[in-house]
Amino acid sequence: MMGGHHAATGAAAWIALTTSFKLPTGNLPEMISWMPDAIPLGFGLLEQTPIAGVAGAMVCAGAALLPDADHRRATIAHSLPPVSNAICAGIGEVSGGHRNGTHSLLGIGVFTALAWVLGLWTMDTERFGIIYPGAGLLAVLLVSFALKALKFIPDTMARLPWLLSIPAGIFVAVFSPDEQNWLVIAVAVGCAVHILGDMLTVGGCNLIWPIKIKSPKALRRVPLLKDIWKPSGRIAIPLLGKAGSGREWLLCVPVSAYALVGMVVPILLVLKGQIQPLSKFLGL
Repeated sequence: MMGGHHAATGAAAWIALTTSFKLPTGNLPEMISWMPDAIPLGFGLLEQTPIAGVAGAMVCAGAALLPDADHRRATIAHSLPPVSNAICAGIGEVSGGHRNGTHSLLGIGVFTALAWVLGLWTMDTERFGIIYPGAGLLAVLLVSFALKALKFIPDTMARLPWLLSIPAGIFVAVFSPDEQNWLVIAVAVGCAVHILGDMLTVGGCNLIWPIKIKSPKALRRVPLLKDIWKPSGRIAIPLLGKAGSGREWLLCVPVSAYALVGMVVPILLVLKGQIQPLSKFLGL
């Protein structure tokens, strides 16, 4: 799956799982009988404000790119130079190369453990209450990943990632969800969504790395099974075909639109200080 789509699915997953924000439909129920008064955007599994949900979505979008930190030539390796270059080179060395250690259950566990350690660093302030400096530092890296993957940062502007990601890190530190383990959840969800996306392509992943269970030779001649269980031990359910395929775009365009609505609309409502009906957003 392409990097931008990984970031979008990570943000969408966080919004779907955690937000309790409901999009008001305004006068639409008067025109459409089955239209509810408000449309819930997620399951609301965490107690958080809409703005805190945006902060969490930013982190989850970046975390959904973490597994690709095993490739020193990946797009995210150039997201926050020279820090990101060094990090990706080191991760690639210890994880066995691309789509190995970081694309496994072990990789999810390691990234989640690091997030847990950083999440322990909190500060109690008079103005903002409890803030999360560790989450903010991690967000500087993760947000730069997401911005680079979404093509918001041109390759020729080396300083721009720092100018954008540092304010984003401060935003995350100050407006983090009140749930103590939110950072751990965001990183775990982001990594899991990334691996799931890659398993839907022909490349697949080996979830139990470093254990490698090769497919039996007899199955390698069976048309469907040979594409699912590979000689390398990777498992794929190639519903999306190759990365960047038309099927991937058909899936990720609406997912990206959902993530955009879930992140932008709450910010607009806070800035305007009022709830705008869905009909106005739709131009009705």
